Amino acid sequence: MFVNNCKIRTRYEETDQMGVIYYGNYYRYFEVARTEWLRKLGLSCRDMEDMGIYLPVVESYCKYIHSVNYDDVITIKTWVSKFTGVRIKFEYNVLREGEDDVLAKGFTTMALTNGEKAINLKRHNRKVYDIIKSGI
Repeated sequence: MFVNNCKIRTRYEETDQMGVIYYGNYYRYFEVARTEWLRKLGLSCRDMEDMGIYLPVVESYCKYIHSVNYDDVITIKTWVSKFTGVRIKFEYNVLREGEDDVLAKGFTTMALTNGEKAINLKRHNRKVYDIIKSGI
């Protein structure tokens, strides 16, 4: 299983009045981490869209365990826990640089579509299917 580590330095604009990262921004971090997971396998989201493959989110979840603050460097560990060729589930653990405690964890489940309807990626584009499968 391929686990990608994506580092991000949090910005002031991402915080609430207490200097804590606003909860909705974790989903932005998940998106960056998911995109980097795919990129490390040789797939960009732009290239996939050019091939008629889209990944809309159909389910998401985040459990907030400890605060992340302004100017923290965080690592989002990302991996795929389920891939059916019709859906793909990405899992995420958020850690502060130099620490082992998980600050937040979550997942997003994406449907595979052609922009209009669900597709079976194995039939739609075997090459992309095989690349994703290689990371699981």
